[in-house]
Amino acid sequence: MVPFEAFLMSSGVTTDSRNIPNNSIFFALKGERFNGNEYALKALDSGAKFAIVDEGIFHDSRIIKVADVLESLQDCARSYRRHLGIPIIGLTGSNGKTTCKELFRAVLSKQYETFATKGNFNNHIGVPLSLLNIPINSDIAIIEMGANHQSEIALLSSICEPNIGYITNFGKAHLEGFGGVEGVIKGKSELYDYLRKTKQKAMVSFDDVLQTKNSEGIQTFGFGQNAGLITWAPSSSSEFARINIFSEQSSYSIQSLLSGSFNEQNIAAAACIGHYYKVAPNCIKEAIESYVPKMNRVEWRTTESNKVLLDAYNANPSSMKLSIDSFSKWHRKDGILILGDMFELGEACAFEHQSIVDYLIALNLQNQSILIGRYFSATDWGGAKFESTEALADYWKEKGAPRDASILLKGSRVIALETLMNML
Repeated sequence: MVPFEAFLMSSGVTTDSRNIPNNSIFFALKGERFNGNEYALKALDSGAKFAIVDEGIFHDSRIIKVADVLESLQDCARSYRRHLGIPIIGLTGSNGKTTCKELFRAVLSKQYETFATKGNFNNHIGVPLSLLNIPINSDIAIIEMGANHQSEIALLSSICEPNIGYITNFGKAHLEGFGGVEGVIKGKSELYDYLRKTKQKAMVSFDDVLQTKNSEGIQTFGFGQNAGLITWAPSSSSEFARINIFSEQSSYSIQSLLSGSFNEQNIAAAACIGHYYKVAPNCIKEAIESYVPKMNRVEWRTTESNKVLLDAYNANPSSMKLSIDSFSKWHRKDGILILGDMFELGEACAFEHQSIVDYLIALNLQNQSILIGRYFSATDWGGAKFESTEALADYWKEKGAPRDASILLKGSRVIALETLMNML
């Protein structure tokens, strides 16, 4: 029996021997500090129907030995994707992937049984697990693909085999692994390479000259302020993104709960994918307007003492500047910016952190900004700075935390800025 046949006979997939759903199939993955092969029998005893291993000798018909468990998981996911035969939207980019994914799901769910990647299951393990979790009755799936080095998007594309691909943008993210911005562009454009080779489609923002150029040779549809399946125009008089949508059939406005003008393109992209799949405009509008950000991503929270814009899941130089721009525009008087280190920048680390510092100074935000982390602490910054989130918390315990303010918490996940929430 091959793993895909076993999967079709099982109730689902797990890679965690501590969490074995009854009749599931256990893939014994290996890592630097663990070896799933050692837990194959335990998984079966805990209720697994089958276990996939690549080491050891077992005398149990429920254990299927393969050359490489990870490759087997990926092959199984590819086989299931083909078995389903449904349209799959492949989504990547430096910033805005998760927001777009959630907006796409909200819009398409108005008319279709829609599955989308849960959480951040978007790497070489997460993508196959996401695919294998698609319910059999799904009409369409949205698969988020993340990468921090070359060839990863090529691999993920070959696993999920998208019919439509969308790249949100090229930004200064994971510079260490990609080897600079040009490496980011090359790495993310591997999605375009796949779509071009397989004669599938790309959705493109026609306002983005680089995306338009890199998607040449692919059948495209898209959106822009002057051309596309839909056109759009910004229409916001507050910090919450609002746009007007125009198509051959209708025109309407969308007032979102998404903070920041940088979300305008994400909204336009969601509207475009809705129009492409013929979702009614009123349903597109309702879906986007009712979407509430969560998971520490550009999420407004009101506490007893402050209003906090929590964006502590990830940060890179591109997203950091966009957040500073938007927040300082609307909260110049009552705003406090608490910014944490950005990671995976490689040799550009010192330069990019100093660039953020220089940007804050240019905007005259020295007295409103607090910087956290060893990278920011090493910059030429005359304002408040702390080596760690814990150091700032200790300072507030002695001096008191801010009150009656609007506060931006923006930084990489490692800095754990969300832990400050109980003091704000």
